[in-house]
Amino acid sequence: MEVILKEDVTNLGHRDDIVKVKPGYGRNYLIPQGLAVLATESALKVHAENQRQRAHKEEKLRQEAAAVAEKLEGLKLTIGAKASSTGKIFGSVNNIQIAEALEKDGFKVERKNISIKDAVKELGTYTANVKLHRDVKVTIEFEVVAE
Repeated sequence: MEVILKEDVTNLGHRDDIVKVKPGYGRNYLIPQGLAVLATESALKVHAENQRQRAHKEEKLRQEAAAVAEKLEGLKLTIGAKASSTGKIFGSVNNIQIAEALEKDGFKVERKNISIKDAVKELGTYTANVKLHRDVKVTIEFEVVAE
């Protein structure tokens, strides 16, 4: 079964991609959730026309994301957290706190576009991946310090 994605779906594809999925996944999850439409002949024609119209806008967004990525490249964030005397954090640092720290520095990034490889439960320096656009990803460093 082929479907046209209406939104980005993790581990499947990006918006406007035509992907082949198992019939049950498409019929029972993607289509009812509004994440995809069935790739019929008429839907493919409409999709092709929309792609042509959207190509210019997409390139502009990608260039803006690349400019923001350049600014983020050298940035080092400092995140404060309550910690014990041994350096263990009470709780953990997650993408929400990184998004807030980026916003304080003047960068608006949605928290779902920030990924941290491992759980941050101790003081130290870590890295996070920020997805600014489907083609533009940047790795930023952040340091967790005791408050």
